[in-house]
Amino acid sequence: MPVDLANEARKRGIKYFLISYVDLFGTLRAKLAPAAAITDMAKDGAGFAGFASWLDMTPADPDVLAIPDPNSLIQLPWKKEVGWLAADPYMNGKLVEQAPRNILKRMVAKAADQGLTLKTGVECEFFLLSPDGLGISDAADTQAKPCYDQSALMRRYDVISEICDSMLELGWGPYQNDHEDANGQFEMNWLFADALTTADRQAFFKYMVKAIAEKHGLRATFMPKPFANLTGNGCHAHVSLWSASGQNLFDDSNGPLGVSQLGYNFLGGILHSAESLAAITNPTVNSYKRINAPRTLSGATWSPNTVTYAGNNRTHMIRIPDPGRFEVRLADGATNPYLLPAVLLVAGLDGIENKRDPGSRLDIDMYAEGHTVKDAKRLPLNLLDALRALQGSSVLTAGLGQPFVSAYTKLKTADWNDYAGHLTDWERRTTLDC
Repeated sequence: MPVDLANEARKRGIKYFLISYVDLFGTLRAKLAPAAAITDMAKDGAGFAGFASWLDMTPADPDVLAIPDPNSLIQLPWKKEVGWLAADPYMNGKLVEQAPRNILKRMVAKAADQGLTLKTGVECEFFLLSPDGLGISDAADTQAKPCYDQSALMRRYDVISEICDSMLELGWGPYQNDHEDANGQFEMNWLFADALTTADRQAFFKYMVKAIAEKHGLRATFMPKPFANLTGNGCHAHVSLWSASGQNLFDDSNGPLGVSQLGYNFLGGILHSAESLAAITNPTVNSYKRINAPRTLSGATWSPNTVTYAGNNRTHMIRIPDPGRFEVRLADGATNPYLLPAVLLVAGLDGIENKRDPGSRLDIDMYAEGHTVKDAKRLPLNLLDALRALQGSSVLTAGLGQPFVSAYTKLKTADWNDYAGHLTDWERRTTLDC
C-alpha cells in the first residue's frame, strides 16, 4: 500500500521533501517541497523544465512533472527534517520514455510478466579528495599497495562511520567498509535487493557520500579515473534472477561453478551485447581511461578490457565468485544507477530468449596472458566507439526503446564532440615540431 507522505511527515518530523529524478547523464535533479504541499505534489508532481537538465528536450516542451514514488521515501539521517523521494518523470500525462527510472521500471515489469525478478547489489567505489578536487585528502596515504590499509581507513573513520551509521539506520544492511586499491579510495557494501530498490539506494548513496564528505570539509568523487596513475572507480554489479516463489534461478549445485543453464544463457546475453553495453556502463569520455588503462601504481587496474568470463578471477569482465550469482565488473562510478540494471536485464533476457552460449570460461590471468587469447572480443577504446555500437544494437534498441537510444546517443555524442574540440597540452608537446 502506498505510503501517505503527509502522515509520514507528521510522524517523523519531516519539514521538507526532496522530489528527485536522475537524468540521462546520471545527475540527480530535485525540487525542495514543504511538507504542507506534499499531498498535491504526490498527486500532480513537481514541475521541471526538461531542457534544463540532461534530457533530450527543447525550451518549447511543456513541463516535466516528476511524480514521487511514496515507497521510495528516505529520511536523511544527517538532516532528519528532510525526506528524499525518487520520482517518475511524466509529460502531457504520459511517462517520459527516455527517463532512466521509467526504463528500469518497464524492464522490471517485463521480467515480472515472465515470472522473473532481477536482484542486484553494487560495489560503489569513490575517492575522498581535498575540497578543490585536485588531490586526495590524506597526505599520509602514500602506500604503493594501499588496499585494505587499516591506518588510512581509520584516518577517515569519522566520514566512513557516519555514512555506514546512516545505512544502518536506513535498514540497508551494510556489512563492510574498506580502503580500496588506490590512495584515497574507499568502498562500502550493503545487502542486495530487487533491482529498483538497489537503484534508488545507489542514487541516494552517491548523494549521501558527497553530502557527508562536504560536512567534513572534503570532496567525494565517483569519477571513473580521476588520477592517471591510480586505480579507477568501478561499480561492480552482482546479479541474480529469481522466481515469483523466491527461488534463485541462477543457482544449480550440479552446474559448472554452481550456475544453472538459465544463468549461463543470461550471461551469454551480456557477453553478446558487451560492446554496446559499454555506452551505458561506461558513459563518459573518462570511462575509457579506466577500462583501457596501463598498469597502475598498485600493479593492476582491476578493470577489464576484453569480453571474457571466469570463475573467482578478477581479471575478466565477468566473475563468478559463488554459486547462483555473477559479478559484472565492467561498469564504473559514472554509470547511471537506473540504466545499469536496466541494460543488464535487457541483454540477459535476450540471452535467455535466444539461448545464447557464453562459451567456455577462461581460467587465466587476463592481465598477464590476455594477449594469448586471439578470439576474445575487445571492449570499445573510447566513448564514440561505444555509442556507435549502441546505435547498431538491435537488442538494446528494442529493449531500451528507440526514444531513449536516440536521446542518449544524441546528447552523449555532443559530449564527445565537445571533448574532441579541446586542444590538449599533450597534442602541443608531441605535435608542435611536426
